[in-house]
Amino acid sequence: MPLKIAFAASRAPVAQTARAALIARYGDVPMVEADIIVALGGDGFMLQTLHGTQGLAAPVYGMNRGTIGFLMNEYSETGLEARLEAAEEADLNPLSMTAWDRDGREHHALAINEVSLLRAGPQAAKLRITVDGRLRMEELVCDGALVATPAGSTAYNYSAHGPVLPIGSDVLALTAVAAFRPRRWRGALLPKIAKVRFDVQEHEKRPVMAEADSRSIRYVTSVEIQSDPTVEHRILFDPGHGLEERLISEQFN
Repeated sequence: MPLKIAFAASRAPVAQTARAALIARYGDVPMVEADIIVALGGDGFMLQTLHGTQGLAAPVYGMNRGTIGFLMNEYSETGLEARLEAAEEADLNPLSMTAWDRDGREHHALAINEVSLLRAGPQAAKLRITVDGRLRMEELVCDGALVATPAGSTAYNYSAHGPVLPIGSDVLALTAVAAFRPRRWRGALLPKIAKVRFDVQEHEKRPVMAEADSRSIRYVTSVEIQSDPTVEHRILFDPGHGLEERLISEQFN
């Protein structure tokens, strides 16, 4: 039987045009009925699609109709069914973020790439870092800090000079953003099962925002982050172009 494919596209005209062309060629079914979901856009739209479909059984295969496309495959209208049949799967566990704001409200979000804390005012942030209940750094003065998964290690983490992590590694990257004190502190590698807590010092004077992928929480006072093994995102890649290969290649470019 032919594959039942659901097509999703970002709002970009080039993505919408691609979706119309693919539907005309391969048909389209509701996502809840699909064997595979094809996402058309860039990495931001892929993350949006993964978050939006995490309760569905179908894996997601992306084709690049955006800018970066690290999580996407090359776009082509022809031979799609054969590509989907041959595709290799990568399974990803997201990070779970619990954040408390200055009004005492509790916020929850999942992040496939990273959870980041960023200063939200003119002054540097002051963060206290605890790992698995043990104080590891009394005061990090910085523009921000983040915890990244292997899949997200080539995104904001890499721009902040954090390490690229192999996709199969059971580690997380804790990376500082423009650390002022300790001077040039670049961060740490932590076990995947670690629970990281940031407490914002002088939060009224030095406001901080937290971001889980694209969801933002303003004026946070504390943030806890850990991997969530109960949630699994399934992403498909063309053979020889999976996340493992991309992560390795990124380090030689």
